[in-house]
Amino acid sequence: MAASISGSGARTCYPVAPRGSRRRAAASVSVRSSLATSSCKPSSSGMRIIGRQWTEIQGARDWDGLLSPLHGALRGELVRYGEFVRAAYASFDFDGDAYGSCRFPVGSLLRRSGLPETGYRVTRLLHAASNYIGYVAVCDDEDEIERLGRRDVVVAFRGTATCSEWVHNFKSSLTHIPSSDGEEEAMVESGFWRLFTTPGKAHASLQRQVRGEVGRIVGEYGGEGMPPLSVTVTGHSLGAALAVLAAYEITTAAASSDEAAAAAAAPIMVTAVSFGGPRVGNAAFRRRLEESGGKVLRVVNSDDIVTKVPGFATADDGDVPEAAKRRRRRKARVARWLVSKMGWAYSDVGCELRLCNEDTARNVVASHDLDLYLKLVAACTD
Repeated sequence: MAASISGSGARTCYPVAPRGSRRRAAASVSVRSSLATSSCKPSSSGMRIIGRQWTEIQGARDWDGLLSPLHGALRGELVRYGEFVRAAYASFDFDGDAYGSCRFPVGSLLRRSGLPETGYRVTRLLHAASNYIGYVAVCDDEDEIERLGRRDVVVAFRGTATCSEWVHNFKSSLTHIPSSDGEEEAMVESGFWRLFTTPGKAHASLQRQVRGEVGRIVGEYGGEGMPPLSVTVTGHSLGAALAVLAAYEITTAAASSDEAAAAAAAPIMVTAVSFGGPRVGNAAFRRRLEESGGKVLRVVNSDDIVTKVPGFATADDGDVPEAAKRRRRRKARVARWLVSKMGWAYSDVGCELRLCNEDTARNVVASHDLDLYLKLVAACTD
């Protein structure tokens, strides 16, 4: 079993320790981390204390030195956020009389979904069109706030579950999203955008729900004398695509809101953690998200076909060294003009943590499973 990190034009693989050989495999890895191991000691709960290093763990420096090998504190946080996504799945009613709704009350959702002691409190359920798709939770436990170094807000999305969501998944052409005069034409996958922006019979659009609830929490908990505030948006599969769109919505809304800026003592850091996510938008969308301050970490299983669709990934020539440009041109199999004309010119957003599972035969369904993703992340050593 191995894991790798893909950067601009380079890919590095490193071993993931098999059972029973964790210490030996870890010793063979050259650790290059900007965080000292001693700065992230275990807390009484067994989770590493992050404290002042939280901005780096959340991607302030684009996870430089933390991915290859995977830093222990970041590994723990990725698994933790994956568990929040798992709770979104567990709380969805797949086959009951109330199909498409949330099975549990807000007050007990995390506990009844298998997360009894998170230090977080669910504040709102989220719906895409008419179906329950996730929730917003805020950390209100003083010990957890101290461990994390800030008060964290989690927005968690499940993956595809309904027929209508499958239909949106296959609408792979790009569509324009609103922009200011003079801005590049940012485009995103039309099905994801429609699901994100279309209101349901009893609910506002997911876009408005996310913006409204995060804005409310920032107004309540942000400001002078309060702990730093972060927003972590996470999801799997379709939920990963929605997490990227939600991060874009939150960061662009904050950048254009004088009220939000006044409410917070410092800029709020917004990070998307994506598990097995498909491509979402074009290069202009990626640049606009980066310019707004949003950070995205894509956790990818190399055998997962979902992470390779929709469309074709293109890159800006200015983003990579000249040698990498030449290699990319030689390897191109589809003319860029045709890809652009057909509306298939996508761009991978953010940083990528690529995991390789060499212990099992390739299986399209199993390779996309959230549980496998979390096992692969947990198996990485630092």
